[in-house]
Amino acid sequence: MEILQDLKERGLINQITDEEGLKKHLEAGTVTLYCGFDPTADSLHIGHLVPLLMLKRFQRAGHKPIALVGGGTGLIGDPSGRSTERQLNDQSIVQEWSQKLKDQITSILNTNDEEEKVVPADNFDWLSNMSVIEFLRDIGKHFGVNYMLAKDSVESRIENGISFTEFSYMILQSLDFLNLYQNQGCTLQIGGSDQWGNITAGLELIRRTSKEGEERQAFGLTVPLITKADGTKFGKTAGGAVWLDPEKTTPYEFYQFWINTDDRDVIKFIKYFTFLGKEEILKLEKSVETEPEKRVAHTRLAEEMTKLIHGEKALQQAQNISEALFSGDIKSLTGEEIEQGFKDVPSFTLEEVEKGLVDLLVEANISSSKRQAREDIGNGAVYINGERQQDVQYVLSNQDKIDGKFTIIRRGKKKYFLIRHR
Repeated sequence: MEILQDLKERGLINQITDEEGLKKHLEAGTVTLYCGFDPTADSLHIGHLVPLLMLKRFQRAGHKPIALVGGGTGLIGDPSGRSTERQLNDQSIVQEWSQKLKDQITSILNTNDEEEKVVPADNFDWLSNMSVIEFLRDIGKHFGVNYMLAKDSVESRIENGISFTEFSYMILQSLDFLNLYQNQGCTLQIGGSDQWGNITAGLELIRRTSKEGEERQAFGLTVPLITKADGTKFGKTAGGAVWLDPEKTTPYEFYQFWINTDDRDVIKFIKYFTFLGKEEILKLEKSVETEPEKRVAHTRLAEEMTKLIHGEKALQQAQNISEALFSGDIKSLTGEEIEQGFKDVPSFTLEEVEKGLVDLLVEANISSSKRQAREDIGNGAVYINGERQQDVQYVLSNQDKIDGKFTIIRRGKKKYFLIRHR
C-alpha cells in the first residue's frame, strides 16, 4: 500500500505541509527523511515510539530514514509542549545519554539487510563547530523575531517567560534540517504534533537560503498526540514512565503495560504501534466487540510490542512470568524471570542456609508476630514458590531456592514477598 495512504488509515497523520507534493515526491523514488530525538534522559520511553516507528514504516516502504540524536540541541532545551524552562545538563551527561539513545534507536531500526542499516546522526557534530558570529550572520538573519514569536512553542511561553536560550532552539532545529538537506539530501522531517512550528521554521530556512532561481523541495509531517480514552496521560503508570531500556522498565513490565490497555484504546494502539495488516486488525477489532473477555487484541499488541523492542527471548520470558503468576506455578520460572516478575514486591535478604518458616515470616515482615505467623500457616494462607505450606515446623532449605538465589513467599491471595539468599 502507498505509504501515505497506510498512515492515513492508521490515523498517524496530524499535519502535512504539502500533501499532494509529498505524495508525488514519495512516488518519484527513494526519499531521505529524518526525525530528531533530544537526550533529555538516558533512555527513550514509549512516548517516542510513534515518530520512531514512523521512520521504520518509511524504511519498510523503501525510503531512507535518518535518526537524529540531539547532542547539540539537548544542551539547549526544547520549549515545545512545556510551561517552564528545562534544567540544563552538563555536556558529559548529554553525550553519555546521546550514545545510549543511538544504541536504542539502531537496535529498533536496523534490519539484517546491510543496505538498510541506519546510522544515527548527531547534531553536536555541526552545531558545536559553528561560531556565534557565523550563527548570527548566516542563520539568525533569516529569522524575524515576529515570525518566531508567532510560533506556538514560543507564544505559549511568553506570559511566564522564556530565556533567549530556549527561544533560539527553533533556529538550531531549523539548522539541522538545512544541514541534512544540503549534505544528505534529506527532504522530509517528521515529528510529534508539538514540533510543527520547528519543522515549518526549518522549511522556511531551506527556502530562504536557496540561490536565486534554485528550486528547493522539502516537506514536513507530524503525527498526532496520543490520547487515552480514560483521559490519563499515555505512557505513564503508577511507577512512572514506561522506558525502552529493560533496566528501567523490565520486558515483563513493558508487556504488562500493553496487556492492560483499555478496551477502547487497543485497536487504535495496534494501528499506531504495530505493523499488522488491515485484515488482521479487522479480525482483532471484531474480537474486542464479540469476545472482549478473551483479550485477544490486547495479547497480540503486547506480543508485537515486546518482541519489537526487546526481542523474542524477552517476550518468551514475559509470557512465562505472566502464565506463572496466573497459574501459581512459580517453580517453573528461572532466576532471571523471578527478578523481572517480582521487581517491585517487598524483599528480604536471608543470610542463613536454613530458616524456620515462622521466624522468617516475622523477620521479613510478612506476618506481624510469631502467633500471627502460626495462624497464617495453619489457615493455609502461606505459599512457598506457589505451593501451600501448612506445617508450622517447616524449615526453609536449599530445596526451596529457585536458581539457588530466590524463594517466593505468598501470603493470602495477592501479597508476594521475595526472599533473596546469600
